[in-house]
Amino acid sequence: MKLTTSPRRWTVLTGASIAAALALTGCSSTPEAEEAPAASTITVETNNGDVEVPVQPVRVAALDSTSFETLLAFGIEPVVTPKPLLPSTGFEAWVDDAEVLDAGSHREPNLEAVSEAAPDLIIGGYRFGDYTEDLSKIATTIDIAPSDDSEGGYVEALKAQTLTLGKIFDKEEEAEKLVADLEKSTKAAADSTGGETVFLASTSVGKVDNAAGRISRIIEPLNLKDVFAVDSGALDDGSHHTDQGLAPETVAQANPDWAIVFDYDAATSDEEFTPAKDVFESQAAWAETTFLKNDQVVYLAPTFYLTEGIHAYTKAYDQITAAFAA
Repeated sequence: MKLTTSPRRWTVLTGASIAAALALTGCSSTPEAEEAPAASTITVETNNGDVEVPVQPVRVAALDSTSFETLLAFGIEPVVTPKPLLPSTGFEAWVDDAEVLDAGSHREPNLEAVSEAAPDLIIGGYRFGDYTEDLSKIATTIDIAPSDDSEGGYVEALKAQTLTLGKIFDKEEEAEKLVADLEKSTKAAADSTGGETVFLASTSVGKVDNAAGRISRIIEPLNLKDVFAVDSGALDDGSHHTDQGLAPETVAQANPDWAIVFDYDAATSDEEFTPAKDVFESQAAWAETTFLKNDQVVYLAPTFYLTEGIHAYTKAYDQITAAFAA
């Protein structure tokens, strides 16, 4: 005898089975059905060891200038930041917002303002590196700022800093894009240089100085030779940004192929000043130098000295590539 079951009967049975299963699910659940709760903290490697930090902190104290542009790109608005150290353009939202408290500068810090802001996380280090211990008493503090002593050098440390910030703020994709942009710009700049000599300079109050101690990290991955490197012996003291400046005749004698310059006054002065380009072109002793005769001078963006972060270096390498390829 052949057994048959009508389609209608199967539908009723299946519906009942689903209803029963749903009822049981409401009473109990299996581990496979449960979603793991999102982590509220992660452990990150800092310049002072591993630190457990909150994920996606709401109230952030942004003190490390090398992280400013990255935080801005991530859409982070801090509750407190050193407003005197912010670039004059691009950070109006931070400067003009009265609810963003002012932490002062590293020379005259206002740690009371940091405490008043009640941050969940303090991104310290770099210019605020000396205050890490005091800041740690206020809230969890991390120093992930790049330095010349970082493993792999300053530029590599910029990448690590950016990726760490990406993990903290759930912006890993954005962080990876910033790192990829830097690597692309670095390679292009390296490919465009071929062993030329370069004078790394700064200008301030109308004088030119050796800036090898400050921006030599720029040419670490490039095919350039710094004529006044700190350890080159070309200068007796290897100094930079002295009151007397660097004698123009000394530069003329070295006669570098290129110069890369940051304008200290453009970055820091609130008063009228002489731009770096004007300072360079007014040096009579340099009239016959290769770098000036051939217009082989790269003037870094005014914001470079204030931020020195991954955006600043990406832009610098783009400038170098454009200049050397011209």
